[in-house]
This record gives sequence, structure tokens and C-alpha cells, in this order.
Amino acid sequence: MRLRPYIHSHDFDKIKNWIQDERTHAMWCANHMKFPIEKEDFAETLDKMYEKHGDCPFVAVTDDDRAVGFICCSFCAESKESMLAFVMVDPKERGNGTAVAMLGLAAKYCFELLGAEAVQLNVFNVNIPAVKCYEKAGFTARRLDKDAFAYNYEKWGRCNMVLRKA
Repeated sequence: MRLRPYIHSHDFDKIKNWIQDERTHAMWCANHMKFPIEKEDFAETLDKMYEKHGDCPFVAVTDDDRAVGFICCSFCAESKESMLAFVMVDPKERGNGTAVAMLGLAAKYCFELLGAEAVQLNVFNVNIPAVKCYEKAGFTARRLDKDAFAYNYEKWGRCNMVLRKA
């Protein structure tokens, strides 16, 4: 597996259906974009994230260039921390280590190329599979913001997780 830059005209149609229900969509993007994901809205959101935080989108691909994951990375020079966002894996690839491998590649990119001393991400605490995946990739909980997000009649806590450079 390797990471390569996301190419909207080439990759969107491959990943657009990976998030299949509204609740999972809310867990994935905190409703920063509409459900279901639409091409123009997705592009606008990625552009805004780049302008605001410097987020760069990547696609995790197999050796035969089959897209299996999506992730955004940014870097803050002041804190020397990178942020991972919009982590998404093809449902057919879940449970076989694809996400952990993708997170490892993203962390390596952040540490070695961006010069980060730590890599962080946020996850809603109700998203137990994602929390376990991030822990398996070496991330540890740093902070929990209770009731940070409302979805229908639920209140979700947001857990900030961090992976420090070895």
C-alpha cells in the first residue's frame, strides 16, 4: 500500500459510496458536508479545509492502484503537530489492517516529510471501531470533550488522540 495525492476527477467516484448511512457520515465528517457525499460539495469542503488548516487529501492505494482508503493531513508549524482528518476506508477492506496501515503511512509522512513531533486526530467516542483502530495504530487518548457534537437526540464526546514521534 502507498499514499498518493487525491485526484478529485479520478478518485471521487471510487470513494463516494464508502459512507453508506447518515449516522456513519456524521461520525466521519461531523456534518462538514452533506449526506450523501456530492462531488461539488466534497471538492468545496476539501478546498476550505486546505485554506483554513492546510489539509492535503490522500488516497491509500494497493500495488495495482486500487483505492482502499482516504485521509487528509495538515501540519501546524507552531505546535509541530500534524492533524489527520476525514479518515475513511472502503467497507470491503475494513477489519483486515488497511486502516492501520494507512494511518502508519500517514504518520510516517507527517513525521519524516513534514517534521511533526506528534500526529493527532479527533474521533467521536461512540465510534468504538474507529477508536480501537486508532489505538491499534499507536494513538492514545489525550483529551475528551464531553457532548461536543449533537446527532439527532444523541450527544457525542470528541476524543483527541495523539501519536508521538518515537
